[in-house]
Amino acid sequence: MINIDKQLNYWLSGSSNDIETAELLLNNKKILHGLFFCHLAVEKAIKANVVKATKDVPPRSHNLIYLSEKADIQWEEEKEIFLGILMKYQLEGRYPDYNPTTPSVEDAYKYLSQTKEITKWLKNKL
Repeated sequence: MINIDKQLNYWLSGSSNDIETAELLLNNKKILHGLFFCHLAVEKAIKANVVKATKDVPPRSHNLIYLSEKADIQWEEEKEIFLGILMKYQLEGRYPDYNPTTPSVEDAYKYLSQTKEITKWLKNKL
């Protein structure tokens, strides 16, 4: 049996740290790297919800939709579209032949704001 509190703390603290890292990277004009960390922040907050829902370690997946299904999270359409946008940027950090279009700085900060909103909502669900 896993220690639920330890797992929740691990995923939630990681999510908070990744938001800070995303902001630092965006402030230094490292847009794709910053968005990669936005994805990580949301992924870890969803994984905390997976732990709560399943009482088990979350799957080793980076797919936000799949993880949301495991946590039985229902998204509004606009939020689900945003998750799809973020998933484009997690691939860039893992696969060198995948080159997404770099969004404008303005859009990147909008994505950071949406990341903060979603992770806050996910944390409040716990």
